[in-house]
Amino acid sequence: MRHEYLSALELSGSAEAGTGWAPRPLTIEADGRLLAACALYLKSHSYGEYVFDWAWADAYRRHGLRYYPKGLVASPFTPVQGSRLLARDPAARSALAQALRRVAALAGLSSLHMLFGDDADVSALHADGWALRSGVQFHWSQDEDRPVVDWSDLLQRMQRDKRKKIQQERRRVAEAGIEFQALEGRAIGEADWDFFHRCYTATYHAHGSDPYLTRDFFRRVAEDLSPHWLLFVARRGGVRVACSLIAIDRARAWAWGRYWGALEYVPCLHFEACYYQPLQWCLAEGIRRFEGGAQGEHKMARGLMPVTMRSAHWIADARFREAIEDAVDRETAGLVEYVDELRERSPFRSGPGTGAG
Repeated sequence: MRHEYLSALELSGSAEAGTGWAPRPLTIEADGRLLAACALYLKSHSYGEYVFDWAWADAYRRHGLRYYPKGLVASPFTPVQGSRLLARDPAARSALAQALRRVAALAGLSSLHMLFGDDADVSALHADGWALRSGVQFHWSQDEDRPVVDWSDLLQRMQRDKRKKIQQERRRVAEAGIEFQALEGRAIGEADWDFFHRCYTATYHAHGSDPYLTRDFFRRVAEDLSPHWLLFVARRGGVRVACSLIAIDRARAWAWGRYWGALEYVPCLHFEACYYQPLQWCLAEGIRRFEGGAQGEHKMARGLMPVTMRSAHWIADARFREAIEDAVDRETAGLVEYVDELRERSPFRSGPGTGAG
């Protein structure tokens, strides 16, 4: 939610009206004093959100109704939980929720969606009549009762079969002649960013889609937010073949998996670049939380555990509102059972202090 980040998205052409993200930031002021604000976008599609509402849009279409534009309160292309309704106090946050509905009515929006908000956001919007929806991500967090010391300690806390699988995967990468270099902040040069963007676009094209973020976006955040980037570069025989980009906040001791890409296929390289190298770095640098990004049940076998993420939704049409709220309630009940089942399949040995937080 940093201004530099949101501004870079807009000025680089990554999130602006031409790409279906029309920025309409909303603020509340009193006597010249800013009380609350949020990043609101008018969306003409549902790409780049990581909370999927395509079925809702299709239901509107089948009934001859218009779902887009819709209102989105989020950090574009960023499935990371945090404050979305920036407010000085609960009263201001509540006023912002009400203001959003007034804006939606004036603009004729079908709906409003707040994605990956924190507890204060969720509570304020639920009190304002928004439906709550849950999803699952996979994170590693430090064990507060018995902190993990290093990579070897983390492995020893895992079940034997999971530990052996990780060791085998890492061995395959090493035997392929892959070596990694970690570059942080200003140490990531222009040529490194160029290589990263080449890998980033190649990965999207390999999946038959176009990348969301332009090279200019990364140029801007490399300049304005340089302390918050960590790049792992994989080389074979001195030639760069892959990389992964991690966002970091040393003050909060948090890290987030962002993007990865490879110019050639190497077995298990994805796991090494996106999980093992970042986790080992986090342990060495005292980072206490690593979020692995959206989706991915396979991350559990690599030491990341399920965490519930929440969003809030307001539907203007009362008939659709009732149907969607009913569907969300059923979805939530199923998700609770799913998370419970996942936790029973923890890769960590049972007993005090053997987990990962």
